[in-house]
Amino acid sequence: MAYTRRYLLNRIKAVCEIYLREAKRGVNNEFIYDNYIRDQFHISRSTFYEYLTVPYERQLRELDRKEAEEKRQNPTLDFGE
Repeated sequence: MAYTRRYLLNRIKAVCEIYLREAKRGVNNEFIYDNYIRDQFHISRSTFYEYLTVPYERQLRELDRKEAEEKRQNPTLDFGE
């Protein structure tokens, strides 16, 4: 898969969902990083903490809005083939 902003935001979303699920159970951040995040996503501890601060939901909505606007402004010719 090519690297895009959407790919990065979906990756951040996956990390945050794991973090929230485990934090709700009362597991500490170090344990979550060491046992769930590091081996699955191959990111550093500092990147993990940066991901937790990204407002990914808002950015994904903005990206969807921009893509819909571009699609509306640049319709493609589809002849039903």
